[in-house]
Amino acid sequence: MIKAMHHVQLAMPKGGEDQARAFYVGALGFDEVNKPSILQGRGGVWFSQAGVEVHLGVEEPFTPAKKAHPAFEVTALEQAVKRLTDMGLEYRRDVDLPMIRRIYIDDPFGNRIELLETI
Repeated sequence: MIKAMHHVQLAMPKGGEDQARAFYVGALGFDEVNKPSILQGRGGVWFSQAGVEVHLGVEEPFTPAKKAHPAFEVTALEQAVKRLTDMGLEYRRDVDLPMIRRIYIDDPFGNRIELLETI
């Protein structure tokens, strides 16, 4: 019945669009995509890369997702770690799983993001 995952939605506080752009475009390499005009008045921002879409929507009151999270597969985890380190962004290593190396990072709003590399 399910064909594919279209997007993942994360919450952000009102007015955080520029912080979202700096992180999702600058640190993770997503491209910003235009929200449909009918939704633009709600705030938030959308991103896409390699067939993966991330939608950040304004939620009030805002509470970050500390446990639930998207996991993005990267081509080279150590290159991602270097990029994050060079940008002064903190990450956390976790136990690797069979055939998966992974780290966690928080977006500017405290939402948990997993970056993983299959080996």
